[in-house]
Amino acid sequence: MHALSSIFARLLSTALLCIFLGRPSIATAAAPPAVPQLMLANIYHPGITLSDYWVSEKLDGVRGYWDGEKLLTRGGQRIHAPPWFTANWPKTALDGELWAGRGQFSRTVSTVRRETPDDAAWRRMRFMVFDLPAHPGTFDQRLPALQNTLAKLAVPWVQPVEQFKLDDHAALQRLLQQTVKQGGEGLMLHLGAALYRTQRSDDLLKVKTHEDAEATVIGHLPGKGKYQGMLGALLVETPDGLRFKLGSGLSDLQRRRPPALGSIVTYRFRGLNDSGIPRFASFMRVYEP
Repeated sequence: MHALSSIFARLLSTALLCIFLGRPSIATAAAPPAVPQLMLANIYHPGITLSDYWVSEKLDGVRGYWDGEKLLTRGGQRIHAPPWFTANWPKTALDGELWAGRGQFSRTVSTVRRETPDDAAWRRMRFMVFDLPAHPGTFDQRLPALQNTLAKLAVPWVQPVEQFKLDDHAALQRLLQQTVKQGGEGLMLHLGAALYRTQRSDDLLKVKTHEDAEATVIGHLPGKGKYQGMLGALLVETPDGLRFKLGSGLSDLQRRRPPALGSIVTYRFRGLNDSGIPRFASFMRVYEP
């Protein structure tokens, strides 16, 4: 009993000292950031009625969520944009992509990660908005409301993502190939009759020439031959516990300075072999939540 009283007294005195010094105590430590509740996409599959969907380009950027006051990542982290970038933005939520153009993903990530914003870098950034999460209507109704909201804002670095309709799946595949050939990542399909539901469903579909997924880096395997003294491959583990080597797609710089152990990486692949290993797996990037 005396030991318990002593422990309680020490904890109480620590808490009082933290309050006096203006520091958070153990009990009042800062809570993790609230994660935005977003609509998430399934993979495109045959059998859908394409005329029911709006089509747009899948932008290779960092997803951003404006909650009416501040700009957040999909993981809830604060994005430190310059004050001018978000000045006079509406009090309603905006869901979109921070984007610096095709093939500029690394530049976008570098800009978004900085706690002290690089003004020149943000001048090259655009917030491409594709939805109004708080709007109660269907996507058919949200789309004109979104366009009207951004027209009133009238700044060139905040734009609605272009949405359009296609006649058939053959036209969709032709557009996909053309988009990828020009450096785009793929296409997105928004179901016109769908409400904004914060879950993964066929209300939102991504159309790509390949599949992609995430895995955790658990090892660095040494290189041979021309990669002697550098990384040969990453040893990664999927959320299901499957382990495999990921060596394709890495640049020489990434082989000299590989993703840290414990980091999550995105890889692309084309189906699975009989053992469940992704076929033709290729490193894409370090995953950005």
